[in-house]
Parts: sequence; C-alpha cells; structure tokens
Amino acid sequence: MIVKIGPLTFNHASYDASGDVLYLHIGERQAAADSEQTPEGHVLRFDAAGKIIGLTIINAKWLLDRDRELIVTLPERVHVAPAAIEAAFAAAA
Repeated sequence: MIVKIGPLTFNHASYDASGDVLYLHIGERQAAADSEQTPEGHVLRFDAAGKIIGLTIINAKWLLDRDRELIVTLPERVHVAPAAIEAAFAAAA
C-alpha cells in the first residue's frame, strides 16, 4: 500500500481502529533514532541520519471525518485529502 503525504511516499501502512491511530513507514520497519511531535499532535520518526522514516497519525479517521482533510507539518504544513489516505483504513479492516 502506498500513501503519499506531501513530498513523502510511505510504502507500509497499518491502522489501529480501536485507538484510531495510523502508522506509516518508509522502507522496511526499523527502530527510530529520534522522534518529534508535530504541532497537530502526530509523531514523525527519524533514522540516524535525520531522514523521516515514519509517521504516526493520531485520531486519523476522526480528523478526516471532522475536517475532510488531515494537516501534518513535515516541517512544511501539508494538507492531505481523504482520497490520499482512506485506502490505508480499509486495508486494516
């Protein structure tokens, strides 16, 4: 499954429906060397070189239902349309 958010292409997605948390990864799963919370409350994960390797979106479905988009700061602010991410929810069902 491919999910594109701004300049990033995540090739692994998993969704925890009970917690409404969407986990996105670039490449094979690996331990993050660092992480940072975005202004929206999501979590960016970085490798040792400082490259983004993952994104955890908190309240993903709820935010899409409420706002009809997600906003994620990567560090630039990105608006994500529902069509770009809804397949990730279906894959977990």
